[in-house]
Amino acid sequence: MKYTINHWVIAASISFLTSTAFATNTDIQVLSATIKDQKITDAEVILQKNGDQSVSSFTDNSGKSSINTSFEDNQDSLLIIKKNGYSNLVAKCPCKGMTYALSPEMKNLDGVRIVLNWGVEPEDLDSHLVYPNNHVYFSEKEGNDANLDVDDTTSYGPETITIQRKKDGQRYVYAVHNFSDRENPNSDSLSKSNAVVFVYIGKTLVRTYYVPKNQQGNLWTIFAINESGEFIDYNTIKGVTSYDRLQTAEFQQVTDNAVEENVTVSESDRQYAISLNRKGEAAYKDKDLDAAMNYFQSAIDTDPKYGQAYSNLGLTFQKAGRVAEAIWANRKAISLAEGEKAATVRANSYYNNGRIYENAEQWNDALREYKSAKQQKNKKTYDEAINRMIGKGTN
Repeated sequence: MKYTINHWVIAASISFLTSTAFATNTDIQVLSATIKDQKITDAEVILQKNGDQSVSSFTDNSGKSSINTSFEDNQDSLLIIKKNGYSNLVAKCPCKGMTYALSPEMKNLDGVRIVLNWGVEPEDLDSHLVYPNNHVYFSEKEGNDANLDVDDTTSYGPETITIQRKKDGQRYVYAVHNFSDRENPNSDSLSKSNAVVFVYIGKTLVRTYYVPKNQQGNLWTIFAINESGEFIDYNTIKGVTSYDRLQTAEFQQVTDNAVEENVTVSESDRQYAISLNRKGEAAYKDKDLDAAMNYFQSAIDTDPKYGQAYSNLGLTFQKAGRVAEAIWANRKAISLAEGEKAATVRANSYYNNGRIYENAEQWNDALREYKSAKQQKNKKTYDEAINRMIGKGTN
């Protein structure tokens, strides 16, 4: 068929309509996780589709970004937000209309930041952190080395709790209470809230929790950090009753009886995690630390009980100078170590943590880790490290 000018105009119009028919705007806002209502400008916002297609924009003076994409904002899309001085944020979509909060990089080796965001409903979700003789929440914003940085009562969040320094030997439990439905334990609005909790250590987003769907209850018990510093996932919703606030005793009863989340990994996923771990080891040998970290973290996402991947991740974090993150990964490797090499993995991980604490001149923490390494394996290196710490006047 020969095209006249009119034919070309019509064809071009059809092509334009076809190319724009599926275009959509994804609008989000980016705030500070630690300063209430502070807008984050010039943050790069990236939207990816299955890791292949990606589009990006930057936030304006109101912290808002609008991204026009040819693909839908759904569960196959991933949101990434970056800005110097802040930890990168990565979240599953849908993201349209959501508010997200960036966490400033943390310096303390034992610091943890927990950031809650959710959708337009319910209006008021509350963060709760319980640990020995402390309950940090909206009525008690300051605890022993922990505080509620930001409290939000008008949808979206953020609601942020920062642990400046987690104490060894103490158990911390974090949960989210639906204050808007505090008198309705059978409400499903928490489950429908699109709530997501981001957990940061050092410079890195180390854990992300998405609210369970299609469940009734107004208390989401999410995780604990146990006496050894290991994260224990619960991720369960239950109904509780309280008139004007969540009573500590009631909260404690629920969290004390929480059951660790049972994660089932298929054999195909297990093998895929092993292949990712091998790619990470190859990248580490090639000194491509960023790629190695991505591979190891992907292996852990695929198989959360993969101890070797945690051990490798800890070593890579340490090599990259992300020492707080290395301690976290090493602790998980210790708890998951199994088989013939379990004692060696635990000893190495304890020793590596000891070196990090020693370099930071936290002598008592270093001594504790070195002694734990020696309990796993009897090595001259561990004896020498212990004696060095004793020479520093440790307890």
